[in-house]
Amino acid sequence: MNTLLDWHPIITVLKKHYTKGKSTTGKAGYSGILLSKMSLLQTWYGLSDYEVEDRLNDSISFSYFCGMHIDEVAPDHSTLSRFRSALTKVKTFEKLFGSINA
Repeated sequence: MNTLLDWHPIITVLKKHYTKGKSTTGKAGYSGILLSKMSLLQTWYGLSDYEVEDRLNDSISFSYFCGMHIDEVAPDHSTLSRFRSALTKVKTFEKLFGSINA
């Protein structure tokens, strides 16, 4: 899927509408593309926020798709939920993922 999808349009939209972790202070946030890929996996496999977090921590293929290293820990379920809420609030989540969910 990483080679079949053109991620650049998604990254462009995310840079405009998802600015978490972009401040100069505090802990760096997770990338929007990582959280987007987690959302896609959720849809494709019918997983809850908790389940996709667990699968990402347990599955090499899931973590590879999301661009994570083997020693990294997945964003937790609440981070994924806040990501979805932030993008839904600005009507971007449906724009990015609505056709994929159909």
